[in-house]
Amino acid sequence: MSCKIKFAVVGLGHIGKRHAEMIRLNPDAELIAVCDILSKDQLGLGNLQERFFSSIEELFDAHLDIDVVNICTPNVYHAEYAIQALENGYHVVLEKPIALTRSDAERILYTSLSMSRDVFCVMQNRYSPPAVWLKDLVFKKSLGEIFMVQINCYWNRDENYYKAGNWHGDEKLDGGTLFTQFSHFIDIMYWLFGDITNIHGNFKDFNHSQLTDFEDSGVVTFDFVKGGMGVLNYSTAIWDKNYESSITIIGSQGTVRVAGQYMNEVTYCHVKDYVMPELPASNPPNDYGLYKGSAQNHHYIIQNVIEKLSGSGSITTNLLEGMKVTEIIERIYHVRDQHWKKKKK
Repeated sequence: MSCKIKFAVVGLGHIGKRHAEMIRLNPDAELIAVCDILSKDQLGLGNLQERFFSSIEELFDAHLDIDVVNICTPNVYHAEYAIQALENGYHVVLEKPIALTRSDAERILYTSLSMSRDVFCVMQNRYSPPAVWLKDLVFKKSLGEIFMVQINCYWNRDENYYKAGNWHGDEKLDGGTLFTQFSHFIDIMYWLFGDITNIHGNFKDFNHSQLTDFEDSGVVTFDFVKGGMGVLNYSTAIWDKNYESSITIIGSQGTVRVAGQYMNEVTYCHVKDYVMPELPASNPPNDYGLYKGSAQNHHYIIQNVIEKLSGSGSITTNLLEGMKVTEIIERIYHVRDQHWKKKKK
């Protein structure tokens, strides 16, 4: 490439800093500016080389030579800031979830189309070797007819994560456990098997009542529109450390299971007339000190942006897919809210 793709990052929390570092490390990218409502000292950015802005309005008013704006703010601002960036003529990298409602996601889509600008949705689990392998397995129908899918997401999120005064755990800013913690696993489910229907669920708040405004655990059952049934079991009430994120797929011609703390290893594969290939190693998880997150795959996202904008690739996770993930979670939470209303009567 003769010209580098120029980026700005809005929101300098753990993930925003990760975006900034991946941009700096890519030889075809250049980080021009960063933005956060906290000061550089509060953020620990004493050696920052790029321009710093205290609001997204200040950033846009500076009219810098920027191609892409990465939105890494609390969830509630994703749609608003993405639309502002698009209206100012920038492409957008949008952290998960892209929005907290389908209607807001549709507004992003409309603005993206009207401004002829791309939006790259961050669903980093798609890049893990087991996920890529599963996609190929399902696409080629190696498992035959899909009968059952079970997804388990069991993570530890305690007072080290849900700290007083932080946006995590706030109903308005966060949106809920499925939005912030597990939307990328719902994305994998949708990516592999498509939309769901006939949703039922049971939801509890076991040990987060003093920490969050929403449930910490749920059991959700559903049918896939394409056929087969599924169950999502999730909890952030796991003691001390993350337990696992896993997916088990049972088909007419075989059964597979991908597990590990971050859905990062194939633990079972028994498929008719099929030999399991040797997969590349998965990347380690994001380590935030007292807690851990999903795999460190953000460098793939930055590379995907560069390839798409340079005309040599396509978007790995597009806006329509990001919107469907938001819609699925919104529908699950509608079931949760109805469930809780009945319990209160």
